[in-house]
Amino acid sequence: MKVLLQDRALLRISGSDSEVFLQNQFSNDVSKIGSSIAQINAYCQHQGKIIGLFWVMRYDANFLLSFPINLLDKIKSRLQMFVIMSDVIIDDISENYYQFGFIDEKKPNSYSINERLSILIEARNTNAEITMNYNHEWNKACIDSFLPEVFASTSEKFVPQMLNLDIDEIGVNFSKGCYPGQEVVARLHYLGSAKRRLFSFVCDSDLQVGDSLYCALSKAALARGDRYKGSGIVVTRVKYDSLFYCLATLDIDLKDDEITLNDEHGPILKRLNNE
Repeated sequence: MKVLLQDRALLRISGSDSEVFLQNQFSNDVSKIGSSIAQINAYCQHQGKIIGLFWVMRYDANFLLSFPINLLDKIKSRLQMFVIMSDVIIDDISENYYQFGFIDEKKPNSYSINERLSILIEARNTNAEITMNYNHEWNKACIDSFLPEVFASTSEKFVPQMLNLDIDEIGVNFSKGCYPGQEVVARLHYLGSAKRRLFSFVCDSDLQVGDSLYCALSKAALARGDRYKGSGIVVTRVKYDSLFYCLATLDIDLKDDEITLNDEHGPILKRLNNE
């Protein structure tokens, strides 16, 4: 299935120092990006919180960064701060290219994000076939694949471990050199101290990215003397077949307890058993 991915920005990073520049800014090993790979990378601040989450691709001698467009100004201006004397040029080419997502099929010149999902970058001056109506299919496939996003409303709210980016090093490489927040992220990894992880849920009521998860009357909460505890944040969501599916962070010790949305009186979120 071919889907026009709407509301995504596209930055081109060019220049002889572009690979070294990105390697010094991002959490994954940019040098390992192959010609048909869209590598997941976190861009962290010094405390290890994720500012933005990208799909990074090689395009000729350049790199492309795909991410939600509501973070465009924040990401571009912050990256520009670190260019300094490097031979690096950062261009916003969002209006020049379509970004198409493919579910369960691989097209020539596309980039694989994971086993199910790939992305194709196509110039807008071509006779591209536009499919507009299937973003819900793409978003559901992303949730099924545990592919998180970071939006303006959730920027700087997660460390990579909360989004499972350390598992199989899909978004964090622990052998590469330094990048902003690397010490914090590495410490969490080697101490095994991540207390929140990414889980998938379904709900029969609407929910939004950034909504809070609460744990009602859990054994763990009662042991702490609490009745209700703020326990996580909705990361991505989609309405699909009259139900609402989401990825959300959640305290690991609460994963088997009853979870409600926004407060103790909110709708119940049912955890899906596909982790």
